[in-house]
Formats: sequence, structure tokens, C-alpha cells
Amino acid sequence: MPTAPHRTVTGLDGIKALAGVDLGRTGWLEITQERVDTFADATDDHQWIHVDPERAGDGPFGGTIAHGYLTLSLVIPLFNELLGVEGIRMSINYGLDKVRFPTPVRVGARIRLHGTVDSVDEVKGEGVEMQLGFTVEVEGSDKPACVAAAVYRHYA
Repeated sequence: MPTAPHRTVTGLDGIKALAGVDLGRTGWLEITQERVDTFADATDDHQWIHVDPERAGDGPFGGTIAHGYLTLSLVIPLFNELLGVEGIRMSINYGLDKVRFPTPVRVGARIRLHGTVDSVDEVKGEGVEMQLGFTVEVEGSDKPACVAAAVYRHYA
């Protein structure tokens, strides 16, 4: 899945210039049963709606679905497709202010990330903090799979 980022910035000034920028959308990523099963093994969440295709076929979603936290975790590699940052010492995922999962992601569906830089603020003596808006879109669905307000910090 790794691809070169759509946009690359250099240093804290490059990051500051992103305030208010729509970063666009990534390419599509198919959610496979293998990925869902691997996530279930990693998190010990083997609920049948995720890992039992036969039972889930008769369930509320008509098939297995990705864990909400799997969808959220895919924001990280997808975000790397949108933005590359160079010329800084370190970047960290500082946290999330809000996360919602409006619609499930069925196995076999394709998702992509839409990202916006809502704001960039200086952190005195440390670097900058980016407030990002992330929307995980599901191909063919009017509702997103995940909407999140994320916070990243970058240090010079």
C-alpha cells in the first residue's frame, strides 16, 4: 500500500503553511477478510460480525465487517499517502479529539481517506501542533466509515 505522498513539505514553516489546506484524497484500499482476521488476532476481538462470514451473512450487515478500530488504524498509512514531512526531528500522533463510525465497512469494500489541515499552532519551545480532519470514505456509500479530528505534533 505505501506510495509516495501527494504533497511533501519541509520544516516547521512548511507545516505552518498548510493551515486551512485540503490535502485531497488517497487511492482506494480494499478491505479483505484476511486483514480483518489479522486485526482480530492482534486485538483478541473475534466477534462473529468480523470473523465468521457464514454467520455474518445472516446478520445485520449481510456479511463480515471491519472493526471500527481497524478502519481508524488505517488512517495512519493512508495519511502517509497524502502528506510527507521532511526536515524535522520527529513527528508524533498526539491523539484524537473526536472519532465516530457512521457506517460499517463490509469486507470487500474499498475505502479511501480525505484529509484537511484545520489549523497549525505553535507549541512554545517544542514545535507545532496540527489539527487534522480525517474522513474515511467507503466507495459507493453516502455515509463515511469514520470521521475523526486528529492531532499531530512536529518537532524541529
